[in-house]
Amino acid sequence: MAITQAMCTSFKVALLDGEMDFSSNTSQTFKIALYTSSATLSAATTAYATTNEVSGTNYTAGGNTLTISANPASSGTTAFLDFADTTWTDATITARGALIYKSGGGDPAVAVLDFGGDKTSTAGDFTVQFPAADATNAIVRIATP
Repeated sequence: MAITQAMCTSFKVALLDGEMDFSSNTSQTFKIALYTSSATLSAATTAYATTNEVSGTNYTAGGNTLTISANPASSGTTAFLDFADTTWTDATITARGALIYKSGGGDPAVAVLDFGGDKTSTAGDFTVQFPAADATNAIVRIATP
């Protein structure tokens, strides 16, 4: 079992099919779910699933709803967007990674996050902090090689 950080391949196809809309006026909801070290998540992940999702105080299956903090933009030949940091307050959980996904319609996967090791909160805040919203660092980037 392993969590490998990646943009999900099925997400790339969904973008080309016009099934994902990250505009501020969208009715689509994006979420982030946390997973244990027993999870298997990678570019091949196609949808949210509860298998090996964390459980604990103040964590609800399906995770948190994300807020888009930087609408789709571009710099040079890279397009990008970003989400606001998200926090599980007063939580007791241990997570090794996360899955960003679109809520509804089969809960299609967007991206897998690998925390690089178990991260734990004990009756405290568990925060996923997203990187800067720019062409080099944003969590969702599409670039030419």
